[in-house]
Amino acid sequence: MLSSFAKSGACIILALSLSGYAQDDPKTRIKTIRDLAKGGVPDLPKITPYLSDADSVVRVEAVKAITDIGTQASLDPLVKALSDNDPEVQIRAIDGIVNFYVPGYIKTGMTASLRRAGTSIKGHFTDTNDQVIDPYIQVRPDVIEGLGKVARGGSNMDSRADAARALGILRGRAAIPDLVQALHSKDDDVIYESLIALQKIRDPSAGPQIAFLVHDLKPRVQIAAIDTLGLLQDRSAIPQIRDVLDRTHDAKVRRSALASLAMMPDPQTHGVFLAHLIDHDDDMRAAAAEGLARSKQEQDAAQIHTSYIGEPKTKSKLAEAFALVNLGNRDSDQQAPLYYLITQLDSRSYHDVAQAYLIELARDPAVRSALYPYIQRGNATKDEKIGFARVLGASGGPDSVPYLETLSKDSDTDVEQEGVRALRNLHARVG
Repeated sequence: MLSSFAKSGACIILALSLSGYAQDDPKTRIKTIRDLAKGGVPDLPKITPYLSDADSVVRVEAVKAITDIGTQASLDPLVKALSDNDPEVQIRAIDGIVNFYVPGYIKTGMTASLRRAGTSIKGHFTDTNDQVIDPYIQVRPDVIEGLGKVARGGSNMDSRADAARALGILRGRAAIPDLVQALHSKDDDVIYESLIALQKIRDPSAGPQIAFLVHDLKPRVQIAAIDTLGLLQDRSAIPQIRDVLDRTHDAKVRRSALASLAMMPDPQTHGVFLAHLIDHDDDMRAAAAEGLARSKQEQDAAQIHTSYIGEPKTKSKLAEAFALVNLGNRDSDQQAPLYYLITQLDSRSYHDVAQAYLIELARDPAVRSALYPYIQRGNATKDEKIGFARVLGASGGPDSVPYLETLSKDSDTDVEQEGVRALRNLHARVG
């Protein structure tokens, strides 16, 4: 009897061993996942089941491995992981998805700073929040849908904020209702990231649903809300923003309010811009010049020109140059405002500002025609060529194709790549 029992026990042990009983140890399962990850795409189906593991540490390891494999085949399991109830799994899945569309993102996203202490995790965003995919990149609808669900109701506030940031980077227009719902969160990070995402998506329909944050008590949220309303050109918010401009004692909020009004000039604010063109604060002068530029009242050109000639600060001088070009100055001499904007493409500090102004100006075919000779000149610098490519990729028309084709064949590899990228963006916009 005892011998029979012993034999039976031995058989059970052998069966458990053969069935992978040792896998009950999370460390062993993690080692298995890491070994499978070395096999790449062919072993991806063997890793995916670990997303249903009872131990969150194992599920985290599975998401990391799937992200590292990083092909399109990784998207399905990463979207599945968005539904996990563990915030670290969600965050790593979010960043893994973005990393597919923006290679290298996991080195800068929240994942890079995640630390686990017992059952809680801690992480923080980098200060940089200007990433966004090119227009020609198409994101799968189920990816946006999954991220939207996390933004409005993720497992914790960090994962919700991370999902909102991801939606901005991926231009997730279909998730606007989720982002609007997230604005009603009590968490500043979730609100802030949702506002920045709406800025990147640029759908004006969201504007009226943001205005309630104009008077938020947290300056970071208030400024982001004011900036977003300006970028979305929600004119119904002009009285509220004007009220903030008149009442606030916070210099940053004041600058944001005037800059927002400058994005949507209106007869009722024209006098405000003229008054601030001589403000002692160069940020205010810059915003005022932008407002006058977009107001397009020719009689303002003389006063703006006077300010431009005597302007000591680069930021406001660039804005005044932008205004003069927008009001019709297409001169090409070395003292011309358009030439000044182009030369600042070489500036380490103001390259992005000059580029943004040129992108807006180049929507006008007359300005593009004035830009083309600068592109063709033999002494254009590398940074200028890259800037030209980005400007025409964002705002060019069919007339821009020959110039971008030339840049796409440039002897400098960086210029060549920007030229190719710009052509793809141009074709995505205009066909």
